[in-house]
Parts: sequence; structure tokens; C-alpha cells
Amino acid sequence: MNRVLLVEDERDLSRIVCDTLSQQGYDVTAAFDGIEGLTKYRAEGADLVVADVMMPRLDGFAMAREIRRISSGVPIIFLTAKSSIDDVEEGFGIGANDYLKKPFELRELIVRIKALLREKNTGIRHGSSIKIGKFTFEMATQLLTSGGDQTLLTYFEAKVLEQLAANIGRTVDASALMMAVWQRDDIYNRNSLHGFIHKLRRYLASDPSVAIINQRGIGYMLTVKT
Repeated sequence: MNRVLLVEDERDLSRIVCDTLSQQGYDVTAAFDGIEGLTKYRAEGADLVVADVMMPRLDGFAMAREIRRISSGVPIIFLTAKSSIDDVEEGFGIGANDYLKKPFELRELIVRIKALLREKNTGIRHGSSIKIGKFTFEMATQLLTSGGDQTLLTYFEAKVLEQLAANIGRTVDASALMMAVWQRDDIYNRNSLHGFIHKLRRYLASDPSVAIINQRGIGYMLTVKT
């Protein structure tokens, strides 16, 4: 059973998240500020840490720095209303693995926890960056950069683009794409996939050499004209 340390000062939210993760089979320990979270991590450890950023006594960033001194490998997810690119870059610079903006859906948090634990347990790691035409895409920070312009993608936008970018010039089967992103192929996720493809096309529109082609009835292909 994977052990999750949840550090969140909003007690109602903490209770809801703890109950949900427990129902999913995780062994969850709750703390309500950064000092308590750090104390519990030092005493008990964890397979993954989920932490708010704005907390009393010791904020999530400061707590994460201390946890990183103890363990360089434990995955850390930040839950926060702070969503500027500067804040996100600071979080990833500290060593966070993921960043979820409040308010969030519990289902999305569960997907991210599963993905990070799977990477930890199998040794899989994201590549540092991928070139897509004039863009640079960094999965670790979910940033799509072109010149001085930066777009911070959502987690699911980044996961879809990662799958397409790893197969430039090849069709990615829609079912395989959904399994890679959500671990489930159903009509709900199929509709979500269409929406994320539409958003990614808009983000990439400034480079006419880049296109996401719909292979009807099969899937999608990311192409870059040279």
C-alpha cells in the first residue's frame, strides 16, 4: 500500500481528500501546516507528498526544500491557488513533480498521483524538452515556449501533447492516447480528448509548420513541415 502525506491547512478539504484517497487504497497521513508536515515526513516518511503552498508556520515551498534535503526521490505535488508562471517555476525549481491549481477535481489528483507513483516504481522519467517546430515543450514544467512567449499547459494538455510529440509524423491511436493519459477509454474521455486537441491547436497556431491532423476513425498525428 502506497503511503501519501497530505499537508493542507484547509481542514474540510483535507478530510475530503484523505477520505477519497483512502477509498482508492492509499495509506494517508494528514498534516495541517508545513512544520507538522515536515515533522511527520521525518518521522514516518511517505511514498508521495501532496502539499498546499500557502500554509501557516512554514509554507509548502519551504517545507518541500527541507524534504528534498532528506529525500531527492519522493514525488511532490503542490495544491495551490498560486498559478503564475513565476510561482510554478519556483515550485518546480525546488523539486516539485507536479502542480495542481485550486479548485481541482479529485479525479484529476488521483490520476496524477497514480502517474507519479508509476514513474517512481518503474524508474520512468520525462525527457528534459522536446522541439516542436519553433516551440520548445518541457513536460516537467508543462511549459510551451516560443521566443519570449510562454504558455503554461494544464496537466492533461501536457500529457496529450507529450504523447503526440513523442510520435511526430506518426498517427497515435485515439484509444492508446486515452489509455496513456487517463488509463481509461470511454466516451467521456473521448470528448475531453477532442477538447484538448482543439486547445493545443490554438496554442501551436503561431507556427504554420506545425499541425495536429485528425486521422478520422483512428487517432491524431502531430506533424512539423521542414
